[in-house]
Amino acid sequence: MGSVAAERYDISSLAREHVRALAEATGESAFFSVRRGNETVCLLREDGAFPIRSFVLHEGKRFPLGVASAGLAILAFLPESAVENYLAATALAAEHGEGHDPDSIRSRIQETRTLGYAVNPGLIVTGSWGMGAAVFDPSGQPAWALSLTGIAPRFAPERRPDLGRLLLHHAHELSKKLGPSPTR
Repeated sequence: MGSVAAERYDISSLAREHVRALAEATGESAFFSVRRGNETVCLLREDGAFPIRSFVLHEGKRFPLGVASAGLAILAFLPESAVENYLAATALAAEHGEGHDPDSIRSRIQETRTLGYAVNPGLIVTGSWGMGAAVFDPSGQPAWALSLTGIAPRFAPERRPDLGRLLLHHAHELSKKLGPSPTR
């Protein structure tokens, strides 16, 4: 249902201010991605002021759910049956490496549910970290995500909670702009 809503509503114009604010506040590259079926597609990118960037993600780039931080954030907040069906039907580890086996993804999903935001510790490109937070459609489904990427030293353990709070704040504000949800 979330992917259907995401396809019907292009909220990029609403998301742009949040992507820009995240890049300015953190110095990192900030993104807005949409769920399209079992993938995320990056729609917006804004680079922060920090001079070293990670170019793992760019506008138009697709990743399967659970691979990049945006897709992990979305996957984590889907119904459990949808998560299990997806993991049973995909072989992410074969294409994206051993950190993407079903048990590893389940572990990161649990961490995402606990923290509220997803962390990708350099699993796509060594040394390039990502963090993401789901944006919910009016029915309460995770249909989009805001994310940040950068080099590993910029995502040190003491900084991650602050980055996570910023992501969650902007994801929450963007979700609120989309209208009330009876399930949230």
